[in-house]
Amino acid sequence: MLSLTPSPSPSPPPLSSDSEDSGDDYGLVISSPSASNHPPIPTGRQQSFSSSDSLSPPGLSTYHSELATSPITSVFTGPASYRHQSLAVGGGYARPVPRTLQTQQRARQGSSVDFDGIHEHVSASHMSPAQLYTTASGQLFHAGKVCIVLAGLPARGKTHLAVSLTRYLRWLGVKTHAFHLGDFRRASMPNEREVPDDYFLINASPQTVLLRQRVMSACKSAVFKFFDEERGQVAIYDAVNPTSIGRRMLQKEFTQHGIQVLFIESICDNPEIIEANVRSVKISSPDYVGWDENEAIKDYLRRINDKIPHYESIDEVDFSYIKLINAGERILLNNTRVGYLPNRIVFYLMNLHIKSGCVYFARAGRSTETRPKYKSDPHLSGEGFDYAKKLADTLLEHRRNEHKALEEAGESAVQRQLIVWTSTRRRTIESATEFEKLGYSARQRSQLSQLHPGSCDGLTVDELRAAFPEEVENHAKDPYRHRFPRAESYHDLAVRLEPVILEMERIPNDILIIAHVSVLRVLYGYLMACQPNDIPNLEFERNEIVEIIPSAYTNRVKRIMIPGVPPSESVSII
Repeated sequence: MLSLTPSPSPSPPPLSSDSEDSGDDYGLVISSPSASNHPPIPTGRQQSFSSSDSLSPPGLSTYHSELATSPITSVFTGPASYRHQSLAVGGGYARPVPRTLQTQQRARQGSSVDFDGIHEHVSASHMSPAQLYTTASGQLFHAGKVCIVLAGLPARGKTHLAVSLTRYLRWLGVKTHAFHLGDFRRASMPNEREVPDDYFLINASPQTVLLRQRVMSACKSAVFKFFDEERGQVAIYDAVNPTSIGRRMLQKEFTQHGIQVLFIESICDNPEIIEANVRSVKISSPDYVGWDENEAIKDYLRRINDKIPHYESIDEVDFSYIKLINAGERILLNNTRVGYLPNRIVFYLMNLHIKSGCVYFARAGRSTETRPKYKSDPHLSGEGFDYAKKLADTLLEHRRNEHKALEEAGESAVQRQLIVWTSTRRRTIESATEFEKLGYSARQRSQLSQLHPGSCDGLTVDELRAAFPEEVENHAKDPYRHRFPRAESYHDLAVRLEPVILEMERIPNDILIIAHVSVLRVLYGYLMACQPNDIPNLEFERNEIVEIIPSAYTNRVKRIMIPGVPPSESVSII
């Protein structure tokens, strides 16, 4: 046994040539039918329009120009003529968004990318944002089929672990899905009154035992379907799994189906972590929607106390298992198979913490140049420095108000530390100066630099079409993975940002990321499990701060308006 202690279309209309300094990235839309012709935006996430499934898999490369931002159209279910096609441009042109679309995007009611898609099933042909290659079987890293079986008492972070692992492995291209046993219980007994009083007891009545077995059978059937029909590679079975005999039965059944089993047990004796997990129940668990906070906590504590006398920790020497102790203070490995994918899982667990801090996204201020090129790397203008002051004032006031609300609610109100990250580009560094003046730590990270424009740097739309007509056509087919000469694609950027993603998972405090639109899109795409073709279309307006609020089951989005920043700056640009 090894003990590790880690350190913490219709024909396109004529193109507009209106120019405006975006301060970030630039672009125009080739084809953009009137918003009034679109069907209503549904409240759920729909299948994205995509031609990428028929394209060759992405490869590793460097350098790509920014992609044009078009309104979010992946949620539309109308004909293909409704699709917006974007065009990469290196110059300083910005496309004004039609007022109807601005209103829709600012309200963002029903926008699919505002909902965490981590619990949605992925299709058999799905390709993830940072996926490096594809195989005929749909399985990567020569790992075969793997079922991760979680174990641990309630409030030990199992759901957080399942969701976080799913998010990370999907990002790498591993077809992963978390199967929460509680979801199957809620599906079979949608009315809470149908749940027997002894359902969560070890020594339940025979009728309750049969009911639990039916729920477990439904969950396992979904796991097998995921492997056999959906070309899945990693299934995460999220349940308490309190007894040795129950775990051994799961091991036997999955092994008989040719599925490797890796147990991960979450052990916690830290009262602060347990209390934080219990209190998060009121906002994250589907079991307690609409409950009074105190009643929800009381009921959940009863569940924990009912399980404790009968829980058996994993000590089967023939099992492959990982014990995660106090959310990463110690990790114990036993009989783990040698392989790239298990090693990546262990590496990720060493970086994972039960994250309580929020992630804030903000754009950089405007530069001194009307049409800045990538090579010029201009400074902030006077307007840009004014924006930086308003950004700092707005965010710090928001955090003070949030802290005050927690105190008034009688909750633990320890003010979390705020860390500021910027790229190494001048505009982002100077946009963080107000925070540094107030004593906040600001760190520059080269990975946060925007997409490199390559040979397209400084080209107008007409010049780009004349120089690279075939590239423009290919880009319209796959705006996420296409790269212009000597340029980067969004896929390249997603691969480049993996160290930043791991550090986001490792840091428990609040993080403000001041970066270019392309970077914010990709990081948002990771935290909200967006589809690749949604990422180039995400909108980040300069007059707002986007806050990602983590919880065990899903992440939530909040937008904080920055007073004094004129709406005219809210244009759809790169």
